[in-house]
Amino acid sequence: MTTSATLREYLLEHNGLKGLEVVEPSDVERAKSLFYRDGFVVVRDALSARELQSLREGVQREIATILALDPEREGNRGSHRYSFGAVSLTGHLMHLREWAMLLDLPTITPIVTAIFESDDYHARGGGGDFCLPGAVQYQPLHSDMVDRMVLKDKDGTDRVFGAFHDPEGQINYRHLPCPNVTCNFLVEDSTAINGPTRQIPGTQHTQHPLPSLADEPQWMKLSTVHPAPAGSAIIRDVRAWHGGTPNVSDEVRAIPNVEFYAPWFIEPQPRSVPRHIFDALSAHAQHVCRYIAAQPGEELRTGYHSRVGRSPFSRL
Repeated sequence: MTTSATLREYLLEHNGLKGLEVVEPSDVERAKSLFYRDGFVVVRDALSARELQSLREGVQREIATILALDPEREGNRGSHRYSFGAVSLTGHLMHLREWAMLLDLPTITPIVTAIFESDDYHARGGGGDFCLPGAVQYQPLHSDMVDRMVLKDKDGTDRVFGAFHDPEGQINYRHLPCPNVTCNFLVEDSTAINGPTRQIPGTQHTQHPLPSLADEPQWMKLSTVHPAPAGSAIIRDVRAWHGGTPNVSDEVRAIPNVEFYAPWFIEPQPRSVPRHIFDALSAHAQHVCRYIAAQPGEELRTGYHSRVGRSPFSRL
């Protein structure tokens, strides 16, 4: 049986995406090119030192709150692995100033604008994930987007996932230009052993089925986004295959995010930006979150579900 110590030694020797290129924020065209080639791009110095410290403190505060609700560390993305948004009452953390500041960063906004070839894109929200030391299992490869499908709750209620649907069955969401960009921010250095995200380059348009963990080749398990320094952003086409990896370090790995839709794509979203947060945003950020901001006088119910340690799909 593989021990954590043995796995740690193996990952230190073998883990990491070969030839990973980390670009400067000023190199907008190179970032755009890599994004369209690989389905993601890593941008260093996306956060200033002050922004990084603020986000790190906010992340640590929210992690402590979430873990207090899950003493057994069941996680909601597997043992010791958590989605911030899945435990939030709004599905997002945009009611927190540390997340709201990510809507309009001078280092990232020009790149997102270049990817969409327009500044008229709009925000879906923001959350991200974290994994604790002790998250020793691989998360299955997955995509964060699906064609429209309807599943039934245990009580028989229909739940709709995804928005895109071609009634003629000629195309699916993978034929489209990029509809959804997520920007994950590293609040600590990404290393071989602290659970770096694995990304499979060029899979954003693939029509091949996702492999199971049992069928996944080893090179995919080792295709992790590291090394990358704290303060970097991983800008992702959410259709590209990705997944979590073991955290055999002694630190929490967190990657808070903000998510954007192309100008031409929209899905129904709950309002997640309170008015007092909206009023403090830049003009561009206010425009970007136009569909998810509370209306004047509207109060949002924010906070976390009392039960954290489960998958959001466990009730289906």
